[in-house]
Amino acid sequence: MLGMKLVRDNPKMIADMLEKRNMTFALDRLLSLDEKRRALITGVQKLKQKKNTVSQEIARAKKDPTSRGSAGRSSRDIVEKMGKMKKLADAISKSDVEIKAVEIRVRDLMMRLPNVPHESVPVAKDETGNLKIRDWGKPRKFDFTPKDHIDLGQRLGIIDVERAAKVAGSRFYFLKGDLVLMNYALIKFALDFLDEKGFEIVQPPYMLNREAMEGGVILSDFKDIIYKVEGEELYLIGTSEHAILAMHMNETFDARDLPARYAGVSPCFRKEAGAHGRDTKGIFRVHQFEKVEQFVFAPPDSSWDELEKMIGYSEEAIQRLEVPYRVMLLSTGDMGKVAAKTYDLEAWLPGQGKFRELVSCSNCTDFQSTTLAIKYREKPHEDAKQVHTLNSTLIATERTMIALMENHQREDGSIRVPEALRRYMNGVKEITPA
Repeated sequence: MLGMKLVRDNPKMIADMLEKRNMTFALDRLLSLDEKRRALITGVQKLKQKKNTVSQEIARAKKDPTSRGSAGRSSRDIVEKMGKMKKLADAISKSDVEIKAVEIRVRDLMMRLPNVPHESVPVAKDETGNLKIRDWGKPRKFDFTPKDHIDLGQRLGIIDVERAAKVAGSRFYFLKGDLVLMNYALIKFALDFLDEKGFEIVQPPYMLNREAMEGGVILSDFKDIIYKVEGEELYLIGTSEHAILAMHMNETFDARDLPARYAGVSPCFRKEAGAHGRDTKGIFRVHQFEKVEQFVFAPPDSSWDELEKMIGYSEEAIQRLEVPYRVMLLSTGDMGKVAAKTYDLEAWLPGQGKFRELVSCSNCTDFQSTTLAIKYREKPHEDAKQVHTLNSTLIATERTMIALMENHQREDGSIRVPEALRRYMNGVKEITPA
C-alpha cells in the first residue's frame, strides 16, 4: 500500500492519480479519518502527560515529611489525586479504543488505494490506450486454414476438456501424451534459462495466510480471483510472486545483496469468477495452470533497469520457442492497481487470429514492500529504506503451449516441436496422433 504520509502531503497528486486510473475512491473520507486519528493520538499523549504529572504528585505527597502534622489533609489530597488519575486512565483507555477503531478504518481504505503510475504510462480508460513498444517475428502465412489449439488437441488426443468437466467442472482439462511432456519440458526449459541468468530457483508454498496474501494484492479486489480454504485463513496462490514476496516480509536486506532475483515455479489457482463467457473453450483461461515466474527485490535507483531486463528475458525465452509476439505498455485504465508500470507480451495465435497475453511484467515500486515492511539498508547505522519489488512471467505453460500448437501446426494436424524444447522431450520432434 501507499504510505499515509505520501497521501496526506500530496492529496492533489493522489486525486489526479485516481482520475487517471478511472477510479472512484473516498479520498476525502480517508484524509478526514487520518486527521481524526492524529488528533486523538495528540489528545491521548496530553492525557498521559497529565496522568504522569498526577502520579508524580502523589508520590511526592506520600514522601513529603512536612505533611506528617496534617495527615488527614494529606490523605484527602492523595485520595483526590488518585481519583483524578483514575479518571485520566479511563479517558486514555476510551481514547485508545477509539484510536484503534479509526486506525482499522484508515487501513481498510489505504489497502484499497492503488499504486501511483510511472510518468511514462499512457493515460486512458481501457486497453484501447495501450501502447505498442515493439514486436518480433512475422505471423506465419499458412497454405491452409489454421486450427485453434482445442481442435488440434482433440484431434491429436492430447487435450480432453469434456471428461475434465465431468470430474471437476468447467475450465479444467486433462493433458495427455506428448502435451504432458511439453508442459514439463517448458518448465525445465524456463528453470534452466533463469538459472543461467543468475536467478535463485524457489518452489514456494501453494497456500498463503491472509497477511502474506494482503501484501501482494488488494485483497478486496481479488475475491473473484483467488480461492480461500474453507474454515481457515489460507488462500491458494494465484502465482508464486505473492509467496516469494512474503518470504522476506518484516526483513531488511543488506544493500550489497540487492538486486535479489528469484525464479518461482508453482501451479497457480484462479477462480476466474469475473470471466464468465470469456475463453471458455480450451485451456487459455483455466482454474489451474503452471508457471515459472521472475521476481526481483531491487533498490529504487535500479528497479527501472531491472524491469527492462525482466521483459527482455521473457522476450528471449519466447524467441527461442519461435513464437511471434508484440510488447505492449499498458495504460492507466488497463494495468493492475498494485503496479506502477506494466508490460504485456502478447503472442500471435493464428487459430484465434489475434494477439493474446502470454507474459505480464510489472514494477510495483515500494507498494508491496510498504505493506509487508520489506526494507534495505546501505550502511549499518543508516535508516532502512523501502525496497522495490518487480515480477514477470517467464513461461505460463498452458498459454505457451497454445501458442506453440497454433504457430507450429501442420496441415495434417501434427505439431512441430521447436528445437529449444526437444532435448527436454526425449528428442520428440513432432506431436502426431497417438
